[in-house]
Amino acid sequence: MCGSPNTSERHDAPPLLPGAAECGLAAARLIDSLREQPLLTVVRCSEPAALRRHVGQLAAAGVRHVEVAWMPQPGWVEQCRELRRLFPALQLGAASITTAAALADVRAAGFSYAMSPLLRAELLVEAARMGLLLVPGVMSPTEVDLARRLGCRLVKLFPAAALGPGYWRLLAGPLAPLPFCIAAGGLRPADVPIWLAAGVQAVTLGAALFSAAPEAVLDPQLALVLQGLREASAAGPPQPAGEPARSPAAGYA
Repeated sequence: MCGSPNTSERHDAPPLLPGAAECGLAAARLIDSLREQPLLTVVRCSEPAALRRHVGQLAAAGVRHVEVAWMPQPGWVEQCRELRRLFPALQLGAASITTAAALADVRAAGFSYAMSPLLRAELLVEAARMGLLLVPGVMSPTEVDLARRLGCRLVKLFPAAALGPGYWRLLAGPLAPLPFCIAAGGLRPADVPIWLAAGVQAVTLGAALFSAAPEAVLDPQLALVLQGLREASAAGPPQPAGEPARSPAAGYA
């Protein structure tokens, strides 16, 4: 439902729902993009000018993937449409999606993907019906296995900071092949190489990216992280454990 099931790896995948094929293409595109730059960022701003300013800083720094946190307030869809117009080169998505109403806003905004802190089958079904890629949040081995059985090619390991960088690799033995893993929740720029070396395929950064308002200055450590990712990508590194395809993330392993 959040990507076409890989039936060569598992034989208990559910039948494809309406919209699942479109989700599968979106999942493949996002995975390919994250293999080039295994970093996502989340911007959570209720004020439109601050939202544009933060996204602009990330774009200027060279970040490719930016998630806009969904908020139940008037104008969110219009603000996101404006961001798509202002920053066409960014891979824009939505964060903090937990309801069908939020999914509808994401679709109206024109985003191609969304992230959730939760694993809810009914939400994945609704996203597939809309033809929208929804990446669910997982924490336990049971949730990882369920997400895979539901056809999810990508999962969000959340809250990553509470689990530690060695957690995902421990799951590879009993649960391999694991889905494409995005570590998120409580991480700072300095944590990115540590988590990539530990075996996840991408890392999400959020509140730690900017200093406190009103200045909201981008953490200078982010530039070093992006430079390291560019160098790892150019080096053509070996693949990380638990992931069958090559990724710049493995340059930290």
